[in-house]
Amino acid sequence: MRLEPTEVGTVNVVAGRDGGYLHIRTDSFGNVAEIKPDSNKKPAKTTVTLGMVDLQVNGFAGIDFNRDGLSAADLDRALMAMLAHGTTRCLPTIITSSVEKMAARLMALDIAVDESHLGPLMVAGFHVEGPFLSSEDGYAGCHPKEHMCAADADVFARIVGRLQTPVRLVTVAPECDGAIEFIGQAVGQGIAVALGHTNATTEQISAAVAAGASLSTHLGNAVSHTLEKNENPLFAQLAEDGLSASFIADGIHIPPALLKIYLRAKEFERTVLVTDATAGAAAEPGLYSLGDVQIERCADGAVREPGSPYLGGSSATMEGIANNIIKWFGMTLDDMVDLARTHPLSIIGEQALPEIGDPVELVWWRDSPVGPRVCKAQVGPLRFAP
Repeated sequence: MRLEPTEVGTVNVVAGRDGGYLHIRTDSFGNVAEIKPDSNKKPAKTTVTLGMVDLQVNGFAGIDFNRDGLSAADLDRALMAMLAHGTTRCLPTIITSSVEKMAARLMALDIAVDESHLGPLMVAGFHVEGPFLSSEDGYAGCHPKEHMCAADADVFARIVGRLQTPVRLVTVAPECDGAIEFIGQAVGQGIAVALGHTNATTEQISAAVAAGASLSTHLGNAVSHTLEKNENPLFAQLAEDGLSASFIADGIHIPPALLKIYLRAKEFERTVLVTDATAGAAAEPGLYSLGDVQIERCADGAVREPGSPYLGGSSATMEGIANNIIKWFGMTLDDMVDLARTHPLSIIGEQALPEIGDPVELVWWRDSPVGPRVCKAQVGPLRFAP
């Protein structure tokens, strides 16, 4: 794959259910020069959509965003591979470690974003997943339990330090000491709060929503394999209308039939697609790192700690997840744009439709026997070409 400069041009774009079709003209800098509604819905061999947004990506294409000393070249390599699979914006995600390591890894990411070619265009901010999570078996996942701690604004301030790139999302377990107060403080600072890796009660989840939490992180995962039949954190979050939910629709984390039930519970408007990708995404089977933990990208696509039954992130791409949703549930590319762009951007307080002067984010899809495939993608002045 390669990146090449784009040319001035016009294109008709699928912008989601409410966005309909747009006519977008770009300037020589890859920015939107003109945008207006377009009624052209004639079938075409290639369909163009607005780009997808991934709120949870721990790494990609052999690159671990949680490793020490991440470079700008590393970040560009991962982002170029993500662009090749239709992702035009993302939240690189830092998982639980010591406060010192989390802070250092965020700072390395921040510097890499500033010094890279694609970072300023594709990184919408950071997602901090931990250390305010449950340390119980089945809920901690591959997050190191020894670094879990009570939710505390001062600890969080030490982790995020003085970043140029903002933290846009933080995942917490609402049963942690201090979590409800912390949720209100984070939301007050403009940071969206998600619930995850949690064994909270229904009352604790309701309190978190009342404090401002708006999302469930990879719902259906990071829960015990032996849940209480009726009163459990999975059902409580599915029933909570104040929470949208992100799902890893890779067929490994949640079987399609079960995901169908989850989607019915959350309904279309409260559904978000994410990958929870690791360094094993768009990479060969083998051993990789996820922060302090060694993970294995298996031949079947599953990512686990070696010898463990628990999943440790995924090898999914947004392109693959979009294909699954279309194939399993009869959705369209219009639907997919909402689930993989409009809804995630809404969570972090951004609009889905571009404005004049914004960098363009476009994905070209071509029909194939196994569903739509990305054949080209553009972000700002740079375009992926196979």
